[in-house]
Amino acid sequence: MNGEYSNKGSDVSKAGAIPGWNNSLESAFSVYKGPYIPGRIATQHKTVCNILTAKGEIQAAISGAMRKLGKQPVVGDFVVVLDQSDIHSYTIVDILPRNTCLSRGSAGDSSEEQLIAANIDRIFIVTAVGHDLNLRRLERYLTIVHSSGARPVIVINKIDLAEKLEDDPSETIQEIMDMADDVPVITLSALSNTNLEELDTFMNPDETIALIGSSGVGKSTLINALLGHDVQKTLNVREDDDKGKHTTTVRQLFLLPNGTILIDNPGIREIQLGDSSDGIDMTFSDIARLAHNCRFKDCTHQNEPQCAVIKAVDEGIISQERFDSYHKLNAELAFQAAKAEIGLKGVEKKKCKGIAQAARKLRESKGEF
Repeated sequence: MNGEYSNKGSDVSKAGAIPGWNNSLESAFSVYKGPYIPGRIATQHKTVCNILTAKGEIQAAISGAMRKLGKQPVVGDFVVVLDQSDIHSYTIVDILPRNTCLSRGSAGDSSEEQLIAANIDRIFIVTAVGHDLNLRRLERYLTIVHSSGARPVIVINKIDLAEKLEDDPSETIQEIMDMADDVPVITLSALSNTNLEELDTFMNPDETIALIGSSGVGKSTLINALLGHDVQKTLNVREDDDKGKHTTTVRQLFLLPNGTILIDNPGIREIQLGDSSDGIDMTFSDIARLAHNCRFKDCTHQNEPQCAVIKAVDEGIISQERFDSYHKLNAELAFQAAKAEIGLKGVEKKKCKGIAQAARKLRESKGEF
């Protein structure tokens, strides 16, 4: 039986406005009459979800009808809940329209997309000095983030450890800044609160920020630092390879004092691109710009004559490593697309792709980039 539930660690269990609720969502919910209330998924478990509502935090199961339709809510989703509080029961019966959707491909041979979070305005891609500081990994993260429709920010954590490393990370950090184009790059130390204020400009009331990155880069420490007290468990990483255990095991939503909503995610060990083709040109914007000067409009930048991209590689304007990464990710996306054509589970993937495209068009119309 589903009853009221309060998670004191989430900082969002108090009654009041639903974090991120707006007029558009109010309009979408207005068609529901009767014992229904809106809410937002704060934590997702196997069979139940913790949901933020105007009356406080509750726990609800997903309806059988939704499960049959394959409709699975994720953290950040705004949902419709059947309120049967008189018998201490709540049931999720629908998901309100999403404005952005972060997903990645599933590992192995599956063609399904794994939904990570929904209704996100910005995504902090958190990495750290040491073994995790890797341009190629960041290119993969940027591709799935750009494809989601949310705006990325690269956060390089543990900058206070730079002087203790055998290899100076400053050159790699500069390469990341050059590669990032107009994506902000912030260097900080969550543990010592160094440069933490640099994130202030990206954290606005009622906007939602998701944190993604590998295990051990300090996402939980960053959450604790931004909240001003410990709500997430942290563990030390291994000194030989900087790897850490999954201290965050479930996705969870937090509310900052200024009203910004944060979504923490478990560390991602393997970044599968899935259907993130829309994010490639934004991640490799330098190559996309040069491509306009190629002789052929459909140039693949492999062996065509008068290819402006290949010329830029030959002249050292684009590194061979970045050029190779561009082709590798494109080949992976083509393979994922082929699997999706064969599979029967592409509906949710196409829906998320359409959501991301609509979100980008809306931002462009408002002059936001």
